[in-house]
Amino acid sequence: MTAPTKIAVFASGSGSNFQAIQEAIEHGELNAKVALVVTDKPGAFVVTRAESFDIPVLALSPKEFASKVDYETAIIEALRECGVEWVVLAGYMRLIGEVLLAAYPQRIVNIHPSLLPSFPGKDAIGQAMDHGVKVTGVTVHFVDEGMDTGPIIAQAAVPVVVGDRVATETAIHKEEHSLYTTALQQLFK
Repeated sequence: MTAPTKIAVFASGSGSNFQAIQEAIEHGELNAKVALVVTDKPGAFVVTRAESFDIPVLALSPKEFASKVDYETAIIEALRECGVEWVVLAGYMRLIGEVLLAAYPQRIVNIHPSLLPSFPGKDAIGQAMDHGVKVTGVTVHFVDEGMDTGPIIAQAAVPVVVGDRVATETAIHKEEHSLYTTALQQLFK
């Protein structure tokens, strides 16, 4: 078996996708090691989740930096110190800038709760429901300079539960947790 791929997981919220990734690693379903969790929200619940797995956390508030370049440069220094090979966005609610893209070309991936190119950006589930679609889904894609515009790696369809956002979100999150692990394992081979 090859050495595990060292990854950093970026998250801004609760970290359910981070937890699914970490559990897949622990169950032998993903040959990776989360070397660092990065968050732009120091009070986010993902910090608690990471600490429960004894995974180091880099919690930086972008407002504390003079520029996006300075913010991303600080992140890159930490990633390099940890030997990170891939960056995995899991509910990270910031656009990745040129500095980070240049440091990890074609090595930054994201998961998005829609069948891209439909419903990019924030509240994709709400957008889908507002448009009355019967099927939405999940997309894993490479990150580029746009918002959810990078090349698609994998997709899975999820039926919309008409009039029930909570049930739809639950189904999407379940699919995200499965699809992301599978897509990452294929990428890391």
